[in-house]
Amino acid sequence: NLFFADEFADEPMEIRIHDILTKSAANGPGNRYVVWFQGCSLACRDCFNPATHDFNDGRILSVEEIMEDIRRQDNHISGLTISGGEPLQQPAALLALVNAVRRDTGLSIIVFSGYRKDEIERDPVGVRVLDTIDVLVAGRYVPSRHRGSGLLGSSNQILHFLSDRYDRDACEAVPVAEITISRDGKLNLTGVQPPNL
Repeated sequence: NLFFADEFADEPMEIRIHDILTKSAANGPGNRYVVWFQGCSLACRDCFNPATHDFNDGRILSVEEIMEDIRRQDNHISGLTISGGEPLQQPAALLALVNAVRRDTGLSIIVFSGYRKDEIERDPVGVRVLDTIDVLVAGRYVPSRHRGSGLLGSSNQILHFLSDRYDRDACEAVPVAEITISRDGKLNLTGVQPPNL
């Protein structure tokens, strides 16, 4: 099984996350709620988010806790973006989250994955995720092919438009980066890393 997941029961789902940003303009079109999953074994050289790799780091939140927070932001955001880490290495939790967002909100859903679309399609849970989301940004980051715009970290990555919600022009218009400062003074750089940053 590609993503290390067995069949899962219908029970409250938990996600190991790295961080959440409740409003971002650099992770997809419009203002977006962003969830970074914690844990990735793909080990892309020069990954922009190496702190998201350790499967023992981060914190655990239930899908319902995340959904409660999304509902609080609903009037200020147009979509959910899920990144990592590697979201598809927690496939059951990812599916539970995107299903809840699709069922309970009108938000769009974008998922960033280091897996190619054909790799995701080899897993039944992966297929169900693809059936639920609007855009998949797929492929491992390759530093020699750095792009840093249009939601693509490197030029080998592919934008898959799985609904008619967005098109390439909408993704090209997304700012390449943003810097936010949390209430506790933490500086956070997010987006696709510009070459000169």
